[in-house]
Amino acid sequence: MSPPRVDYERHGPGYARHRRSDPRIAARIHAALGDARTVLNVGAGAGSYEPRDRWVLAVEPSAAMRAQRPPDAAPAIDARAEALPFDDEAVDAAMACVTIHHWEPPQAGLRELRRVARGAVVVFTFDLEALPAWQKDYLADGLVIERPRFPTMEAIAAALGGRTRIEHIPTPADCVDGFFEAYWRRPEALLDPAVRGSQSMWELLPPGVEDRIVERLRRDLESGAWDAAHGHLREQDSFDGALRLVISTPATSPDS
Repeated sequence: MSPPRVDYERHGPGYARHRRSDPRIAARIHAALGDARTVLNVGAGAGSYEPRDRWVLAVEPSAAMRAQRPPDAAPAIDARAEALPFDDEAVDAAMACVTIHHWEPPQAGLRELRRVARGAVVVFTFDLEALPAWQKDYLADGLVIERPRFPTMEAIAAALGGRTRIEHIPTPADCVDGFFEAYWRRPEALLDPAVRGSQSMWELLPPGVEDRIVERLRRDLESGAWDAAHGHLREQDSFDGALRLVISTPATSPDS
């Protein structure tokens, strides 16, 4: 059975209002790219996390997402991760940020990243099992759909090959990139339909499920039940949760 697919031509407009590069996350991604001077950003969306101090080419299949790229952003071509139109080792490095769960299958796109990059491949993704407990509870109906779409860190590493390491990124309390873990201590944000509109999970829910999730969260916030169970999170400055960087470099050949 094919995995559910988000229609970004319908869902994508307005995405960039709430999905912006968080500078602390960006710093980790850019550091992982090392000294690469040419970078391919695959599944690039509206351009979040693209370095501005290097030559970048973006790959994004959705016209609605390409249309939201800033005027000074890197050029973007219409192509898919699973069949990149580039020669082997065409760029110094490749990156993919919060996108591999949309690839069909993810392993095909990951192998393509490794094929076209001479050096590092950097994948920013989520380990859904490490989300805050309250999100695993309130968003359970959505996570049932999302989990099969997200490859494990081990599966990502296996598809990329080479020498691979996995890094945790703490989620800042004031994270400006609006994926749902960004609101780990600001649950009220998920009551805003514009915030939810920039998170693809909601698009995949059966009719009525989003309303049920939101109403439960609203009720528990108004009654104080959420704060009674999870209010300690409001005192933290960051949360070591689901954010992961998977960084692959080519294996050193036996002769080197």
